[in-house]
Amino acid sequence: MTQVAGGKDDFQLVTHLTLTGSQVEIGRALTEEARRLGWAPTPADPIVNRARRTWFERHWPQHHARMDGAAAALGLDPDQDELALDGLNYIPEGSGCSALWVPPSAAPDGHGRVGRNYDFFPWTTSEVMGAAPGPNELPMASRPYVITTVPDEGLASTVITMNDLDGCMDGVNSAGLAVMLLVADFASAAPPETIAPQVGVGSVQLPRFLLDTCENVEQAKQALLGAKQYDHGVPLHYLVADANGNAFVWERGRDGSEHIIEFGDGPLCVTNHLLHRHPDPMDLPEDTEGSFFSFGRLRTLYERSKGVTMSADDLRESQRAVRQAEDSDLPFRTLWSTIFDTADRTLSVRFHLGDGRGYSEELVFPASAR
Repeated sequence: MTQVAGGKDDFQLVTHLTLTGSQVEIGRALTEEARRLGWAPTPADPIVNRARRTWFERHWPQHHARMDGAAAALGLDPDQDELALDGLNYIPEGSGCSALWVPPSAAPDGHGRVGRNYDFFPWTTSEVMGAAPGPNELPMASRPYVITTVPDEGLASTVITMNDLDGCMDGVNSAGLAVMLLVADFASAAPPETIAPQVGVGSVQLPRFLLDTCENVEQAKQALLGAKQYDHGVPLHYLVADANGNAFVWERGRDGSEHIIEFGDGPLCVTNHLLHRHPDPMDLPEDTEGSFFSFGRLRTLYERSKGVTMSADDLRESQRAVRQAEDSDLPFRTLWSTIFDTADRTLSVRFHLGDGRGYSEELVFPASAR
């Protein structure tokens, strides 16, 4: 475990955690780190919890094995039904964001890449809830992790997470599959009726589910269509891209319908509105107070990418064009900016160090430590 960006006087202090061994050993190590950060298992409905373990065993065995590792770390029976042994959260979730997929055909070196800005509140949990911050309370997004997992069997991956050691906001695996989440629909976001874990994959677990189980876009489509999914009041959508030059956005409608959005062999832009409801980037509505400039950011990305070749530096310039400025009227900051190179199986990232402090130097992480 090493600190790779920021310091005690910066907004963010970033830790890189590298874990190897069996999935059980990886799960034990993740749980021990989560406990150090103050996590504890939560009570669960025994019937639901039993069904969750069965679902994971059948559809996501890597996660099931890591839960066995969590049980070992806690000194618990892995088959007990009273406590949920995953959801290693240490701060709340949810975000705005922008992402742009540039396929190999539009890149001068033939590498498919995704540029992604992760936007979030620079506040404490108390401030987000409308209260004054507590003594020594840190901003909720101030301690992100980069986690590289290299299991004895299966796909290695490197992910970035703000709040959940067994989920992630984005990542890339050793097969060249890249996945990232973005808020899909601010208008329908609402406080959750329950925060209890459900059967299937939660919204922040979904990227890691795909990174563990899929090597390419076609496998990811099938995995998503066959998976039970749930969120806790903040609808998300996901950009998925692979080393073969394919990409799509996965969305769920307000009625529970499922949508795969593809743009063929061209750039694919996604911000914070449902693409299946607004499929034409040239025919978007005007932004309103509640849209957080989602339509404008997508228009900017589309206009910069349509019909041109884009190098990695061009992609970085497009990210800067839609980055949240320090004097913005929006309550967000761009907390990290990432370039995923699906051909090289790497992510390159700069972290926000604070207003007036700029960003860290660009750090490059391979999907596998080997």
